Amino acid sequence: MSQYTKSDVIARAKELAKMISETEEVEFFKRAEAQLNENQKVREKIASIKSLQKQAVNFQHYGKTEALKQVEEKIDRIQAELDELPIIQQFQDSQVNVNDLLQLVASTISNTVTDEIIVATDGDVLRGETGSKVRNTPGASCH
Repeated sequence: MSQYTKSDVIARAKELAKMISETEEVEFFKRAEAQLNENQKVREKIASIKSLQKQAVNFQHYGKTEALKQVEEKIDRIQAELDELPIIQQFQDSQVNVNDLLQLVASTISNTVTDEIIVATDGDVLRGETGSKVRNTPGASCH
């Protein structure tokens, strides 16, 4: 008989999500995002990119390849300028840190569930095999 229901697990996952949302990594991400949105230079460059992207769509639609190429070069130049700003780099770093934390949590859960299944079936954790796999492998000795 199971000890926990799917609902129990989802409730705990929500608790874990709340904990994650209150970590240093997520707090830093929120601050970086707020600073980004409040930065006039960043807002102007993003507005320029959006405007140029609209022009690019029109040039592409009307087959104006030379004009399209020039607009795409301007977009790339502004994007490069944005990428060089320390505030953008901080924001991107914070995204990576939050993503790394989420990946770590997901892999920890996955690996722990796998290990629990192996242990519960009298398997071999070091070989990563469940008990039925160990028992049915030719040459394996039974416990």
